[in-house]
Amino acid sequence: MDEKILYGYTGLFDTPDEIIEAAEKTAAEGFQKYDVHTPYPVHGMDAAMKLKPSKLPYIALAVGLSALFVMFIFMYWMTTIDYPVIVGGKPFFSFPAWVPVLFEITVLSASIGTVVTMIAIFFKFPNISHPLHDTDFIRSVTSDKYGISIEAEDPKFDEEYVRSFLASIGAKSITAIYWDNDEVNFKNTVLQPKFITFLIVVALAVSGTTYFTLNKLMFMVPFNWMREQSKYIPQEVSTFFSDGFSMRVPVKGTVARGNMPYRYAGDPDAAGKELINPLAITEKNLELGKKKFDIYCSPCHGYFGKGDSRLRGQFPNPPSLHSEKVRNWSDGRIYAVLMDGQNVMPSYASQLNRNERWAVILYVRALQRSLNAKESDLK
Repeated sequence: MDEKILYGYTGLFDTPDEIIEAAEKTAAEGFQKYDVHTPYPVHGMDAAMKLKPSKLPYIALAVGLSALFVMFIFMYWMTTIDYPVIVGGKPFFSFPAWVPVLFEITVLSASIGTVVTMIAIFFKFPNISHPLHDTDFIRSVTSDKYGISIEAEDPKFDEEYVRSFLASIGAKSITAIYWDNDEVNFKNTVLQPKFITFLIVVALAVSGTTYFTLNKLMFMVPFNWMREQSKYIPQEVSTFFSDGFSMRVPVKGTVARGNMPYRYAGDPDAAGKELINPLAITEKNLELGKKKFDIYCSPCHGYFGKGDSRLRGQFPNPPSLHSEKVRNWSDGRIYAVLMDGQNVMPSYASQLNRNERWAVILYVRALQRSLNAKESDLK
């Protein structure tokens, strides 16, 4: 018969006060390889055991900041070097737009890194067949008792000394715990065939369920309601209208509610003569014009309308808005350019509504006045 290997000694206590006092005496005695077992968290146990602060927060901080730094460099490289694109007039280095992504990647990486570190390093892939399992001691401390276990690996461990020490601090049912043969021969159960088989089964079940849900279930009634909606998409054939077209033209002679028809398409000279800016020169209108100009106009015309494009040669630079020709244009003539476009400049009728177009013209006039001030403006 094989000789059993001693794991350690355990002792039971009846009340929380007793286990707190016992933990304090065990720590004061100098034991290092010991643990306290209670059926619920006992307040003050960390201090009684003189436990040092966990190192996990430092791991979480290091992993989180590392992920933050790597993602920041990656996003900077992607948006300024690999694929620089002006979006809504924002600069290439648009840090505020990155903050949500940086926050999410930091939290996610810190969480995953903490869990992996806790299991793989701190717990060392714990043995699910621990020698304390299936003992009367563990049954008691998970029900209504409190206990202390002192391991044989402790530098101060001596069987007689530990037994007498546990008795001196009031421990009851002092018991020796031994490793069984399976636990001694194979302590790391994570790599056991049963566990790996379990992981494979879980992976197959999750993958199969996901595939069935996204590729089969979502196409079945009634789960296909998001895909099969009672609507027409552009260019789709209609079975309702006699001509078979789903896209309908507006009824002749009608005007959509809130819409002012533009009657000068293709005739900028007529627009220049007849259109008048209806907006007053107010701080609110100028602020609206500046906002829309910076978003839609400044990528090509520059923030001050000088024609110094911010697109770094992606398109030909437009002429300056401060030329004598443009300064002498009427507001209606500039409005026609915003509506119809000119040369390589496209129409901005769909990007800017009527008031926003006139507000942009007010701001352009303000820019022109600022760089071409008259002597009377300086007095």
